[in-house]
Amino acid sequence: MTISYEDAKTQLLDAMLAHVPFDGWSETSFRMAISDCGIDETLARSICPRGAVDMALAFHARGDAAMAERLKTEDLSDLKFRDRIAAAVRFRLQAVEDKELVRRGMTLFSLPMHAADGAKAMWQTCDLIWDTLGDTSDDVNWYTKRATLSGVYSSTVLFWLGDDSPDQQRTWEFLDRRIDNVMQFEKLKAQVNGNPLFKPFLAVPNWLAGQVKAPMKMRADLPGMLNPRK
Repeated sequence: MTISYEDAKTQLLDAMLAHVPFDGWSETSFRMAISDCGIDETLARSICPRGAVDMALAFHARGDAAMAERLKTEDLSDLKFRDRIAAAVRFRLQAVEDKELVRRGMTLFSLPMHAADGAKAMWQTCDLIWDTLGDTSDDVNWYTKRATLSGVYSSTVLFWLGDDSPDQQRTWEFLDRRIDNVMQFEKLKAQVNGNPLFKPFLAVPNWLAGQVKAPMKMRADLPGMLNPRK
């Protein structure tokens, strides 16, 4: 029976999740997943050339997709925008059934050779949150929004991994405090920008910031575009 690329990758990931808590996102877990699925190893290696690393990234992408789907189906219209951001981070963490899978992933992506993959995955999560919530910025704000959220999200994940409070209540309180810190900084930044005393000093930095543009959105139907921004 012929199996599609996506079905094979899904089967491999599902099988691997049972081994990760014990052996991590490792070659050992990947080999056991191949054996459990009964998939030809050559096919498995063509689907995941980097083995466990590709599987860990697929797991992260699965959580992102679940978060985005929930954001689209939940009614957040009565929430302030900062609360929508907080909800998105909560939805992302709640998409994880076993914290050990994330803990093992952080161990993997803390290694120097995989650190760039981990940073990229984190950025993609934050980019997806802003895009799903309708962000239309196309200047330097596109970058600052995602960079700021990356800091909030990464610190919240670290706190969440050690949180054993009922319903992760301490994590959500921690998240609210981090967002409050960001809002206070944005308020201070607005006050500085609006103060005529600072205008001469900010003229050049503001001009430079005005030259920065967000990455161009790529059409989904172009050849070779695997992950275009929607």
